[in-house]
Amino acid sequence: MNNTTTGALSGIRVLDLSRVLGGPYCGQVLGDHGADVLKIEPPQGDDTRTWGPPFRDGVSSYYRGLNRNKRVQHLDLGSEEGRATLMALLPEADVLIENFKTGTMERWGIGYETLSQRFPRLVWCRVSGFGADGPLGALPGYDAAVQAMTGIMSINGEAEGGPLRVGLPVVDMVTGLNATLGVLLALQERAKSGRGQFVEAALYDSGLSLLHPHAANWFLDGATPKRTGNAHPNIYPYDALATGTDPVFVAVGNDRQFASFCGCIGLPGLADYPLYRDARSRSVNREGLKQQLEAALAGFDGRTLVETLMAAGVPAAPVLPVDAALQHPHTAHRGMVVELEGGYRGIASPIKLSRTPASYRHAPLTPGERFLEG
Repeated sequence: MNNTTTGALSGIRVLDLSRVLGGPYCGQVLGDHGADVLKIEPPQGDDTRTWGPPFRDGVSSYYRGLNRNKRVQHLDLGSEEGRATLMALLPEADVLIENFKTGTMERWGIGYETLSQRFPRLVWCRVSGFGADGPLGALPGYDAAVQAMTGIMSINGEAEGGPLRVGLPVVDMVTGLNATLGVLLALQERAKSGRGQFVEAALYDSGLSLLHPHAANWFLDGATPKRTGNAHPNIYPYDALATGTDPVFVAVGNDRQFASFCGCIGLPGLADYPLYRDARSRSVNREGLKQQLEAALAGFDGRTLVETLMAAGVPAAPVLPVDAALQHPHTAHRGMVVELEGGYRGIASPIKLSRTPASYRHAPLTPGERFLEG
């Protein structure tokens, strides 16, 4: 592994005191792009070390997926010794990330109001469930519970089924990305003012921010959004469709694409049919349209059809399992799997920069006590 710090954030030093997902994901994004990240964990380690199987050397894959490009040490911040070690690191830090329960760090005498006076250039990023105040302020938040409370589960799932959790921690991950954006905005502003500031990314806020276009629809017509399965609530065909073999996902966004789609499947006249000739009509009459499309698609091989549609400019895709997606030739071409010494493999940074690309310098669990020199 190359320990030389490179990337757009080279020279930025981060103390990652966070646990579980949103905060650690923020720290990993910053680390991937050159920040020197020291992760401070309690003596027993981050909770997610036990979130498995699978495990390697007693540490879960879940933890390993969120904590590369960091160097880790264990501190008990509830002790004077642990706080003294943290205070010795803070003068060199540009960013602090934490997701302690509201009031915990203040009780230890190391809260934002106290430390921002001593370290005015410090950007302090807090990841929380609901923020510090308000009707739900300071309550603990986990991804699935916030999916339920912010309406995400209510619009996810089959139309005739019940509310369904999105099958990945989308709220946690978007909160981590929002935290990253907040840190970068604060660092940009600090370059002008010389002052840090408090950044907060709450799961609740992030969950609400994901409701497009359902929130936009509700603001306009007041109708409660409903589950539509794989289909888009506003446009059609934007849905998984059965073929003679594997299902395919077709994402038609305009009239030209619909005409091309109809031509590819042997129904050129369908694009001029009054019930389907424009986007609004296709959305309103989607049930009848789906029946006609799937009747025609029954004579097609799904994988071959996808190739035909894509060549004709119609967005389409096979419905792949995770292992097939990770082993797809285009995944390799895009450099989206990273491998490091010791057997680590993970998803690479999706952020591509031409002069200062992401780099992968530290596998998860690399120890470290101080920031790097230089």
